[in-house]
Amino acid sequence: MMLQSQPGTGLRLSKIGISLGAKRLISLTADVPSGSVFTIMGPSGSGKSTLLSFIGGFLDPVFHAEGAVSVDGIDLLELAPEQRRAGILFQDPLLFPHMSVGGNIAFAIPSEVSDRKLRRRMAAEILAEMELAGFEDRDPATLSGGQKARVALARVLVSQPRLLLLDEPFSKLDMALRSQMRALVFARARSAGLPVVLVTHDEADADAAGGPVHRLGAQDLGHD
Repeated sequence: MMLQSQPGTGLRLSKIGISLGAKRLISLTADVPSGSVFTIMGPSGSGKSTLLSFIGGFLDPVFHAEGAVSVDGIDLLELAPEQRRAGILFQDPLLFPHMSVGGNIAFAIPSEVSDRKLRRRMAAEILAEMELAGFEDRDPATLSGGQKARVALARVLVSQPRLLLLDEPFSKLDMALRSQMRALVFARARSAGLPVVLVTHDEADADAAGGPVHRLGAQDLGHD
């Protein structure tokens, strides 16, 4: 069956419930419009990353989850993880060490783009947009922390995601880089019209994101 999208409707999290045994970790309903950020905050072990796993399709079966997740009218829970097109950024860039920077980017380009020259050009263009022009042949091990973070973002964006899932991606950067990467990630999400779910411990991340905040373990202000 062909899945038709409804452009611009964003991410819909409807009656999400996630439990571990008898313990309820998450209970929420939220709409995340295209280009906006929904922030999840809470202490370690409260279930923040568990929600991202559920949305992305790789939740450990030890958890029980229920509810509905859709992006632009597409039911993500009907799709295999690789078909959901959820772009994910973690605390670490997780670049492939055996590939060049350009190879890392090209790896994420959808398989429908089969022409090698076009894939190389797409990789070069997104790197230039990240102020990393000419880095295609660089070894990831030679990059600074900020450069690695930008390559990781470029790799996610070139994969043509439907949404972004951010699992504390700024937490290991120094203060100056953290501010720069926040601005870059949120600006790119807005320009691409991508709904974003951000998991963080950092109040400054939530302030920079500018959207609603769901605090796990506290009364949810308008989102339960």
